[in-house]
This record gives sequence, structure tokens and C-alpha cells, in this order.
Amino acid sequence: MTADKIRHPEKQNRPDNPIQRKPEWLRVKAPAGGVFNETRNLMRGLKLNTVCEEAACPNIGECWKQRHATFMILGAVCTRACAFCNVATGRPDLLDPHEPDNVAEAVARMKLQHVVVTSVDRDDLPDGGAEHFARTIRAIRREAPGVTIEVLTPDFMKKQGAIETVVEARPDVFNHNLETVPRLYPGIRPGARYFTSLSLLSRVRELDPSIFTKSGIMVGLGETKEEVGQVMDDLRAADVDFITIGQYLAPTPKHAPVDRFVTPDEFASYATLARGKGFLMVSSSPLTRSSHHAGDDFVKLRAAREAKLAGRPLPSQTVSGATAAEAAAE
Repeated sequence: MTADKIRHPEKQNRPDNPIQRKPEWLRVKAPAGGVFNETRNLMRGLKLNTVCEEAACPNIGECWKQRHATFMILGAVCTRACAFCNVATGRPDLLDPHEPDNVAEAVARMKLQHVVVTSVDRDDLPDGGAEHFARTIRAIRREAPGVTIEVLTPDFMKKQGAIETVVEARPDVFNHNLETVPRLYPGIRPGARYFTSLSLLSRVRELDPSIFTKSGIMVGLGETKEEVGQVMDDLRAADVDFITIGQYLAPTPKHAPVDRFVTPDEFASYATLARGKGFLMVSSSPLTRSSHHAGDDFVKLRAAREAKLAGRPLPSQTVSGATAAEAAAE
């Protein structure tokens, strides 16, 4: 993001919402330490962005300490202004042609086994940034051929051929988040359409059934349990393999307020419900985020598919997150 930009210009005149005190189960240690600093310096040196920093992820300390990071391509400025997101909004810079190779170099230097690549929305580009995603996937395959690759994409605003371009590059996991229940879209995700996102996930499955599909939602925005259950049904109708459910946390007082903090027991209940609906993998906990523990979860996801194809029961480890033990025991 260029230095002269206001991070959230569209939110400057909104009234402040009170930031609620977090319950104990949402408190994490402040990021620090040698490995954390090494990871940050590597990103700075290669001029790379991470969603860990740009979205103010609460898990950044844990992940960076373990040399895990989610790369954010297509720049650091988004063309949309979702009410939940901390990524800057504005007019983006030109694409960096070296970014795919720089991401691949970072993956190789960090000796990653699984990498997550996401992006800002780039509605200004003819293909929404799809070819840049594909170039990044191919660059990682060249530099780190043993790495498994997960992409977390925008909806590409129905741009013709965009989904096909990314799928043809053969990521191992194609993630696209619904973010919230359809009733809340006008206020929370006004630039997107719920059924457009569902159609994207269905299209990925249609184009290449071997690619795992994944989607996630935030809770604590005012949704009901029945609405969350309906989202699960919609995702299963789209044959999505993996669902993530985490607590929404307001990045600033200008963002959408937290309606309530969902308890760990409620997350465990959601995990049980999702498993009962047929997801291969479920991650449901207060601190669950799309790419949190993504590498470990991919190993479990692949094992779950193998078990299903062989007609064996799914392993209990396919419920992930802080509430996994409770959910698996039910």
C-alpha cells in the first residue's frame, strides 16, 4: 500500500462502534521472537504481503513462529470495502510481475510443505487477477516441487474464464469463503453475492473433482444457528469438502461490531453438526481462520478422502481446532 493512502477511506465518516473486551478463550500472546522476526524480514526483503499482517490475524504470532505464512498477492490494496475486513481499500497499484517468483522463492527458503496463497479483490483487472494466481502456482511448482498448494481466491466477479484459469494451474486446495450467512451480505459483504460464491465452488468441483474445495464463515455477526446450518447445507450441495468456522473480531471501531462472542461449546456443536452433514474436514473454534493449521489440516483432509473412497469410517481427527476433542467425542 502506498504511503499516502488512508487505509479505510470509505469508513472514515462512520460512527465508532465500541470494541468489546475479549473473553479468555480469545486472548493470544503478542507476536515476538527470533523466528517471528526472521519471517517478517524475509517478507520485507522480497517485497511480499501477507494476509497475516494486512488482515490483523490473531494467530500471526503462532504461525510466524513456526515459519507459516499466508501470502497475499495482487498487491495490498483491495477494490472492495467489506465491513469485516482490515485490508486497505482504494485504487490498487500495477501488478508486480516479479511477485509470483518472489513468492516461490520465499516458499523454498522457508522450506514449507504446504503453502496458502490468497489475494485482495482486483475488480479493475480484466481477469480479476486469475492469471497472476496461475503464474504463482506454476512458479511454486518449479521452485518447490514437493509443496502442496492451497489458494484462497476472491469471486472474480463472474469474469469469463477466471475460475478455469486458476483450476488449470492445478492447486491442491481451492478455497473461497462465503464469510457469512446470506441475510447479512448487504451490510457485511456488499460487493459480493452469496450465490455467486456458491456457484464458484460448484464450478471448481465440476472442472476438476480431484481438487479439494474449502470454504469458511465467521460467526458472532448476528447470524442464527439455523442460518449457519443452512450455509452448511448449501456448501454440501456444492460438494465442498472442508468448512471452517471462526469468531469474527472487529479490526477497528469503524468496522462492523461484534454481535456476540460464540462460546467454545457452541463451536463444538457446530463441528458436530458439520460432520453429520458429510464434510470431509471441519475446523470450528474461536480462533479458526481459513489458513490456520492449513498444512496439518490438508494431511487430514487427504486421509479422509482416501478413507471415504475405500469405504472406511472417516478418522476422528477430521474435526480440527481448539474444540476438536469435544466434537470428536460426541
